[in-house]
Amino acid sequence: MSPDELVYLGFIALSIPVGFLFRYLSPPVKQGAALLVGLTVTITTCQVHTLHSLITILGTWVIIKLNWRRAPALSLGWTFLYLLFFRKAEDLGLPRPTPFSNAIQLILTLKMVSLANEVKTFHQEKKNEVSSFAKSPVVGGLSSEPSLYDVISYSYCYVGIMTGPFFRYQTFVDWLQQPSPQSLPGREPCLLRLRMVPVYGALFLVFNHYFPLDYVRGDKFQDQFLQHNFFFRFFYMIVTFFVFRMRFYAAWCGAEAGCISAGLGCYPEGAQSKPGGGPTVQYNPDPDAPVKYDFRTIQNIDCYNTDFCVKVRHGMRYWNMTVQWWLHHYIYPNAPFKAYALRAGWTMLISAYWHGLHVGYYLSFLTIPLCIAAESAMEACVRSRLGERGQAVFDWVHWFLKMRAYDYMCMGFVLLRADDTLHYWHSIYFSMHLVALACIVVGRVMKKGGGGRREKKSEGGEREGVKEGTATETAEVEKSREDQDGGKPKAE
Repeated sequence: MSPDELVYLGFIALSIPVGFLFRYLSPPVKQGAALLVGLTVTITTCQVHTLHSLITILGTWVIIKLNWRRAPALSLGWTFLYLLFFRKAEDLGLPRPTPFSNAIQLILTLKMVSLANEVKTFHQEKKNEVSSFAKSPVVGGLSSEPSLYDVISYSYCYVGIMTGPFFRYQTFVDWLQQPSPQSLPGREPCLLRLRMVPVYGALFLVFNHYFPLDYVRGDKFQDQFLQHNFFFRFFYMIVTFFVFRMRFYAAWCGAEAGCISAGLGCYPEGAQSKPGGGPTVQYNPDPDAPVKYDFRTIQNIDCYNTDFCVKVRHGMRYWNMTVQWWLHHYIYPNAPFKAYALRAGWTMLISAYWHGLHVGYYLSFLTIPLCIAAESAMEACVRSRLGERGQAVFDWVHWFLKMRAYDYMCMGFVLLRADDTLHYWHSIYFSMHLVALACIVVGRVMKKGGGGRREKKSEGGEREGVKEGTATETAEVEKSREDQDGGKPKAE
């Protein structure tokens, strides 16, 4: 393990016992202590580069104060432009930011954009309440506009400051104002979340020893790789993505355990919380019934479904879940396009920029819409025409290709450079791009031949024509299947 990875590991390990201590603090003390610990971690690991995060926070606060109506768009522009300056600091003659300052800056960017949106919603609902004399129906809305101290304490809260997960300002406020945090579940869900971390960590160490990620980035890899046969070259991307996954599985599960120990993101199950967003419904528990709690709000990874869901689009939902929520609520709805494929492409472009300026990110992220288009075409024109056994076989093949697509795209994240990524993809003949394009072509050919329509029986026994392929129907079919089998391939 590298020195940076050891620092991350140490931070995660310490945050878990420290979190249990925070349950004994009063709200004002908890807020101040969380800020103090977070600032200490930031200054220790970032040193002078702490100024980057401070400037980002102050700039966002000024934007909110001057124009809360346009704050979401302005804060997005401000934080993303500052990301560009931050990443080009060395080219401008400034000291190179540390990896820790980069991690903090990424999480902070999400927080500031979310904060601006929450403040705008607060003012809008406040105006509506005054005009209609009715209480706002918004779930999880702010009760007051945050002060500068509130913004700084939210930004530098030690929980997840370097590792995530992302959480909204309202989640932070709810954490501070928990009436009896000691009575909330902590030990059992924390141990439950940590139970697989030793396995993930051991698998990472073993496979990284024999198939190190650093080897992929070295000149030796590029010089010697073509000497191996196609199957070895293809296999190497599979094992590379496995090592990549194990590292993040261990880190994110550990980071979630740090949130759980502190009680952050703990809500009743009836609130139907979403990762990143928090509660989605107003929940009034029965005073005579025991309340069950969950930590869905801070769940950042679903390891099982990441590996075993069928579709590329579903795999995205279970990976870095809090960031996916942020993209879905703040980027996708505001895309300058109406078509689903173009909106998805725009969202992937923004996600790539958030991750960094390396071209490998963009090559990988912009491959996702192509894969989604391919699987949609094949589902509409092939799967819909199969029987139950045929659909089960289709799902297993679909799952296999989904995993290979993610293996393929992972190489862009590991190699980073455009020439290195394209060199590797060329060495395996751009196989996944060709498979995706072939699926789209086959789907269109079958659609022209009548494969885009099928007959199905309604519940009343009458036969009705069902047109496949529209965005609304596709979404309904996906939701129905996901509710039934969790998006996983069906076994015979």
